[in-house]
Amino acid sequence: LVWWVIIGLAWQKSLMIAITVLIITCPCALGLAVPIVQVLATDRLMRQGILVKAGDALERLASIDTILMDKTGTLTLGKPSLTGFDHPDHLKIAASLALHSTHPLSSALMRAYTGDTLPASNVREHPGQGMEGIIDGRIIRLGSRRWCGNTDSPQTEHLELWLHIDGESPVPFLFSDKLRPDSAKTVRLFQDAGLSPVLLSGDRDIVVKSIAQECGIGSYKGEQSPSEKFAYLESLKQQGHKVLMVGDGLNDAPTLAAADISIAPGSAIGITQNAADIVFMGERFDAVYQAYQTACLSQKLVRQNFILAVLYNVVAIPVAALGFLTPMLAAAAMSGSSLVVILNSFRIRWRA
Repeated sequence: LVWWVIIGLAWQKSLMIAITVLIITCPCALGLAVPIVQVLATDRLMRQGILVKAGDALERLASIDTILMDKTGTLTLGKPSLTGFDHPDHLKIAASLALHSTHPLSSALMRAYTGDTLPASNVREHPGQGMEGIIDGRIIRLGSRRWCGNTDSPQTEHLELWLHIDGESPVPFLFSDKLRPDSAKTVRLFQDAGLSPVLLSGDRDIVVKSIAQECGIGSYKGEQSPSEKFAYLESLKQQGHKVLMVGDGLNDAPTLAAADISIAPGSAIGITQNAADIVFMGERFDAVYQAYQTACLSQKLVRQNFILAVLYNVVAIPVAALGFLTPMLAAAAMSGSSLVVILNSFRIRWRA
């Protein structure tokens, strides 16, 4: 306005140009660049049974380079079945402790046992190790073989729980658990995308190795306590890696909360779902890759929206400042730039 008045243009015309420039520079397109994409991306994932809980989850997910995965309930279905045990009395005692645990193997024990349980007192859960309580005046432990006092039995590829009754030798319960039908394929998709998958599990090394080989995962660690999982995550972050953690158990909750971004299945326990940024429903593990793919696409569209909005301003502001536009045309151009950004954002729905 001042410039045009100084060079001799009528103040009415100068005011008209100033109003036109003001309309042109309305930041509607810039304001829509991010939220419209986030809303559409979140809606797309919701339709696929994937709940995004954190507002910046997709932005963080798109930047990862490493994915840490739990085994039971994550790569596997988390629905193990009891395949072998020593004596019905042992099953009854074990079920009486398993009743107080949410661990998948404890749940499998309860599904296998249909009788009455024994009263247990002073029941405590030791994360990463097992359950301990008093039944009929004797201390009972149900958990890992080492914690229950067994160190010399032959290793098998079965999942196992050990029962230790005070004064007796520990006895095993053997389980089998199936991989999710698309676990191996999903791991390959992440590898093809340039991400490094790592399997961390509290199960024995031989079991973890078998699953890792079946899924094509080269880096794995077994017999990991919650603190060891957390320490491994922190070491990766200190090296500059952006880490996604996928897990479902109580042992995974600290690592899920500390990861750059975390995902849990809908079958996970409450504390784990609360710690996760994203929760997926159903039995298909490729939901994790779908979330990652959508996150990457959303960030690509956000960058495109910013470029479109900036280009609009770079072209339109000089044209308006030179007096080649009327306020009506400026309003149409401003609305048009917003529509372009919106239409570009809707590509997230049209992309497969």
